[in-house]
Amino acid sequence: MAQVSKILRKTDTKKRLSVPIRFLSSLPPFKLGSHAVTFEATDEKGEAWTFQCSIRKRGQYPKPVLTRGWVAFVKSKKLKVGDKVRFTKHMNRATATISYKVHAEKAIKIFGATFGYARI
Repeated sequence: MAQVSKILRKTDTKKRLSVPIRFLSSLPPFKLGSHAVTFEATDEKGEAWTFQCSIRKRGQYPKPVLTRGWVAFVKSKKLKVGDKVRFTKHMNRATATISYKVHAEKAIKIFGATFGYARI
């Protein structure tokens, strides 16, 4: 099981989610010459979300970002700067299938300081 989590910044909540390069190894392979891959992730309520992960066409650093489907997810979950998102890849060994989960976590703040996160 592979897992990636990120505390959201302003751009992550308004336009796209920047993800670490290590996230790419968890995704389905990019087709030859392609700079984007689409995958589906299921949230804690069982709702399926389709995301597109894109990388730069040129340059040494690919800078992966989630674009398509991301802003709709943020709005649906009412995510804000400081909240957290977690993607998990699961491998079913019996059927050799891969599935993805996405979890949104709201920051628990007291007097402006974050004390933890609660799944929503």
